[in-house]
Amino acid sequence: MKDHLVSWSLVGIEDVLLPFDNKQTLRQGWSPQCERFPAETEDDWGVLKTTAIQDGEFQPEHNKQLPAILEPDPLLEVEEGDLLLTCAGPRVRCGVVCLVRTTPKRLMISGKMYRFRTEPRLALASYLEAFLRSHDTKKRIDEMKTGISDSGLNLTLARFKTLQVPLPPLAEQKRIVAKIEELFSELDQGIENLKLARAQLAVYRQTLLKHAFEGKLTADWRTTHADQLESADQLLIRIRTERQKNWQGRGKYKEPTEPYLTNPSQLPPSWANVSWEMVLSHEDGAFKRGPFGSSLTKSIFVKAGFKVYEQYCPINDDCSFARYYITPEKFEELRAFEVKAGDYLISCSGVTLGRITRVPENYEIGIINQALLRVRLNEKVIAHRYFLHLFRSGIFQKAIFDNSTGTAIPNVKGVKELKAIALPLPSIAEQIKIVEEIDRMLSVTAVLEADIDANLLRVEALRQSILKKAFAGELVPQDPNDEPAAALLARIRSERAALAALPKPKKPRPSKG
Repeated sequence: MKDHLVSWSLVGIEDVLLPFDNKQTLRQGWSPQCERFPAETEDDWGVLKTTAIQDGEFQPEHNKQLPAILEPDPLLEVEEGDLLLTCAGPRVRCGVVCLVRTTPKRLMISGKMYRFRTEPRLALASYLEAFLRSHDTKKRIDEMKTGISDSGLNLTLARFKTLQVPLPPLAEQKRIVAKIEELFSELDQGIENLKLARAQLAVYRQTLLKHAFEGKLTADWRTTHADQLESADQLLIRIRTERQKNWQGRGKYKEPTEPYLTNPSQLPPSWANVSWEMVLSHEDGAFKRGPFGSSLTKSIFVKAGFKVYEQYCPINDDCSFARYYITPEKFEELRAFEVKAGDYLISCSGVTLGRITRVPENYEIGIINQALLRVRLNEKVIAHRYFLHLFRSGIFQKAIFDNSTGTAIPNVKGVKELKAIALPLPSIAEQIKIVEEIDRMLSVTAVLEADIDANLLRVEALRQSILKKAFAGELVPQDPNDEPAAALLARIRSERAALAALPKPKKPRPSKG
């Protein structure tokens, strides 16, 4: 301890904990096979999931109901004033702590968490929670974890019990906690303001895109270029002419799918609603979903060869990710699903449905997997960045989800339904102008978002700076009238020793009947 902290003591964490009825200071839970749903009524028992424990926040709704055939263990029930700590899971989730300030009844801890309580005469639960949330303490706890990989680590009781806690007098703990709460409250308000600003930017972005694809963003441009604009009918004729020209040599011409309009908006006279199919390249497989079934089972994958493009590409807007490869022979068999530069890869299932990325010029040769949709555009009809902005707009994303099945895991209904989704389309010249305006305005929002993110990082740094000062004894002044922690600890230890020395009451002998 530092010289000026004469009334502080450095103690083992068990020294500040209150033993349970079984004399243990830390209790680990139980992980039975539970129902898939949370406890439904106040009479039902639930077992907490590790997600109930967030950094400094208890979320009791994250639980699973204990089956009626299993008996609950009341000794594992969570109570107000408990501290809960995750002891198993991925690195970022192992060692997370929270104080239970309020809780429903009949919730038990699982085997992936510890429950403990502070000795109220010696340490405040809120003080210990703040200490366990500090950066330096998290680093020490991180060094205690064991396991083969970051995806599954454990924090054993024996290792956690070696943690040392800087302990000031109880009165000073109260002053420290009060100051932390005061400063954190100000930081939390700042965070709320930053998050609100970011949410407003998201709304602005979608409003901008909505106006862009209703023709409002380029209304003045159309006025000054009226003599250069073609009508909607002329635009449609040009699209069909281009389509027929590229159809030559491919058999009988097939008319494109008519656009399906669920909520038609009023477009400028020079715009037209066209189906997605009408802006596709006319190569075979311009709109192609990846192969299903045995074609792409893990048994066919090899360590090197032709790449298999996965959902990670559109999720991260990055085509460099590679996990699976196939042989040249398998590639030839599946060449219809080949990826080329300029293709769009779209996630067509799961929670990432509707994510999109474009294959760059320096791409790896490969094929799409079953979770992707490959789209190739006719660049004489639609500009790439116009399509990309349109696809990411709220109105188009809604159309994607409206044409999907499933709730928990949505999937595209089929290629036919997607081809019929309507696209609002102006001339190429106006598309290029729209892209210029969108990019210009979005560049401003990108700068603002970067500032918000930087400020959020600063807030977290300030939070940790406050905690560092608190446990270095620099956040609040010391009071020489406070009883030193060592004296209080010695007195409590003496009381415990005296109680332990008392003879245990004899159990009454059973009466002879």
